Amino acid sequence: MTELLWTGPDDADATLLLAHGAGAPMDSPFMTLISDMLAMRGIRVARFEFAYMAARRKGGKRRPPPKAETLDGEMTVAARAAAAGASGKLAIGGKSMGGRVASHVAENLHKTAEVAGLVCLGYPFHPPNTPERLRVAHLETLTCPTLIIQGERDPFGTRAEVEALTLPPAVRIHWAHDGDHDLGPRGGSGTTRRGNLEAAADAIAAFLKAL
Repeated sequence: MTELLWTGPDDADATLLLAHGAGAPMDSPFMTLISDMLAMRGIRVARFEFAYMAARRKGGKRRPPPKAETLDGEMTVAARAAAAGASGKLAIGGKSMGGRVASHVAENLHKTAEVAGLVCLGYPFHPPNTPERLRVAHLETLTCPTLIIQGERDPFGTRAEVEALTLPPAVRIHWAHDGDHDLGPRGGSGTTRRGNLEAAADAIAAFLKAL
């Protein structure tokens, strides 16, 4: 059974299931902060861990994460578990790898009316330093409403690289000013990581409430 960590009001109009990235757990500082920010905006957030990460928490050997494609089943199970406890509309998503896995299953779950949208925080459009190895074929045919929060300097997909892609109308992108993979800007950029995260939370909340 999928264990969910809930944040936010029980009677929210929208719930977001968030999966963690490849190397950090569901209660990492990033995941906790964005969940708290969304809760303050009236969104309920459910977090969960893939089995390999849960095993690390229980003292298991730290192994590399499995291939993202092998986690699709776990994401689907978690989405259905979240739906059982959610109020209002349910969207799925995640940080980096978690968002990628969610994007694999979102279309089918949207077609069956199980989820209303997809939210990706720092989508890994390609591995760092290898922009030719794109991970976008399935994104090009999405009809599920999708919001991607992306740092302009993200090594997994910069603004220039992503804007050169052909993405469908269902996919919209919110750019974190001068942000890296965790949305953090450089000093002197005129913004802060906190500011970028607050703006991201605003964009996510507005997106979910409009679904």
